[in-house]
Amino acid sequence: MHVFPAVDILGGQCVQLVQGKRESASFFGNPKDCALKWIREGADRLHVVNLDGAFGVSGANVALIEDLIAETGVYVQLGGGIRSYADASGWLDTGVSRVILGTVAVQEPSIISELSGSYGSERVMAGVDAKDGQVVIRGWEEPAGEYLSWAKRFVGLGAGSLLFTNVDVEGLQRGIQSGPVTALIDAVPVPVVVAGGVSSPGDVATIRDAGAEGVVLGSSLYHGKITLRSAMEAAR
Repeated sequence: MHVFPAVDILGGQCVQLVQGKRESASFFGNPKDCALKWIREGADRLHVVNLDGAFGVSGANVALIEDLIAETGVYVQLGGGIRSYADASGWLDTGVSRVILGTVAVQEPSIISELSGSYGSERVMAGVDAKDGQVVIRGWEEPAGEYLSWAKRFVGLGAGSLLFTNVDVEGLQRGIQSGPVTALIDAVPVPVVVAGGVSSPGDVATIRDAGAEGVVLGSSLYHGKITLRSAMEAAR
């Protein structure tokens, strides 16, 4: 199973949020420095989120992220602020390995089919952000329907993988909820990467045993509750 250290970018800085709230941000310096630190510690993949894009400034951090991609040379999955085919294709053409489609996948599902047709399904990841069993969009504020139903629909439209974020535990550093993870992985035939609440090697092992393709490490990694090495050992 792959381990994806998160590099979340807000105002040009690497940050971690609690429950997706901007005012909760903890700052960790230059995003490229953070990315290179994780690569030196053994990471071969990164989970990059353009938070300024997610908060409405879609053109923010573009040059910074392009430089990060070029400098690190590793597999990068990227989300945040992707609101159109043009946004997604621009990132894919820049060298992002796969894009993560969040709110736009719910509001304009056909974008999944269009991108899969143009770039291949393996480069199109749909985000399943779930709160109380419902997919939530628009900054995790608006419920849009049962999460397993949406996951199956995304796969039917051509998504080659899914990112499952359990908003109920995201950023809290208190551990995962394994039930929703297992239910999703069992419900779809495509690779699933899991985010939200991962706080210990035991959490990583549980996600591995559930059959996930990967796990995203965010707040607990940056705050020192889990090390990248211990997570990678548990992932194996």
